[in-house]
Amino acid sequence: MSQKKKFLLRIDPKLYEALEGWAADEFRSVNTHIEFLLREAVRKAGRLPSKTGAKKENQNSEKEEE
Repeated sequence: MSQKKKFLLRIDPKLYEALEGWAADEFRSVNTHIEFLLREAVRKAGRLPSKTGAKKENQNSEKEEE
C-alpha cells in the first residue's frame, strides 16, 4: 500500500460543516470526501497522470467542443 502525504489544512468552520454534511450524504469521511473532490478537480483540469490514456481522450474531446 502506498503512503499518503499528511498535511495540515486550515478551513473555515462553515465550509467544513458543509463538507461534513456532503460527505455523510455520500457515505464518506470528510477526509476521504475532500480527497475525492480534489482528485476530481485535478482530473477535470487534465493534471492527473493517467495510466489508461484518459488524459489524451479528455484533451481530444475538449478540442472537438471548440
